[in-house]
Amino acid sequence: MMSSNSGDGGPSRKIAEDVHSIGQFMGGHVHAFLIESNDGLILIDALFDTDGGPVIEAIKGLGREVQDLKHIIITHAHRSHLGGLAALKKLSNAKVWAHEWESDIVAGERPAQSVSIIPKRPLKAYPLQFGLALGLMPHEPCEVDAFLSEGDSIGPLQVIHLPGHSPGHLGFYWKERSALFAGDALATWPYFSLGWPGLNLNAKQHRRTLQKIEDLDASVIAVGHGEPAIDEETEVLRRLIRER
Repeated sequence: MMSSNSGDGGPSRKIAEDVHSIGQFMGGHVHAFLIESNDGLILIDALFDTDGGPVIEAIKGLGREVQDLKHIIITHAHRSHLGGLAALKKLSNAKVWAHEWESDIVAGERPAQSVSIIPKRPLKAYPLQFGLALGLMPHEPCEVDAFLSEGDSIGPLQVIHLPGHSPGHLGFYWKERSALFAGDALATWPYFSLGWPGLNLNAKQHRRTLQKIEDLDASVIAVGHGEPAIDEETEVLRRLIRER
């Protein structure tokens, strides 16, 4: 285990074999995930910091160099997950992947779809809702090199389309590790929840996404905001899905 000293970075830790979680308090306790694979290092999302510092530190903590980062895959095009993308792309020359619907937002050609400014729970997440509603805190644009959709794979990761939070929201499943990377379809900060209603764009799509997640029965559920749920903690999320 190691700690990040970039900005207000939180700890980075191993959550499954070849899977490392990188946390940052800014951006709503946002998390990214570093995967060790035969295809090189794979990064899921890029945190809030614009310099990529927490990710670079996590890579060095594995005894690797930033040039070992070969793929950066984006769950969705919201600022909290795009902060370090452009910097990491320049430093590593990694290939950037995203859903086609999200790609022009990542590239800075279109703003992210707005949400209501009316506060919704959790209120601790309202600064992010407010910022998205008004288009504040833009990210540094970065071109997407290739598109992903349901059924594709990157290294050991199977791509799953999980819309609702945003139309092109993606999740990733590593079957051999029983690890699901659910993005913002679920959250564990500031408490375990079925995502943040104030930032979900389509409730009907989100309900179908939750059923997909429950059907996978993963033993690790890594989320975009909050610590990953591991083993019995995943049952808390599944119970919320069943009781929704």
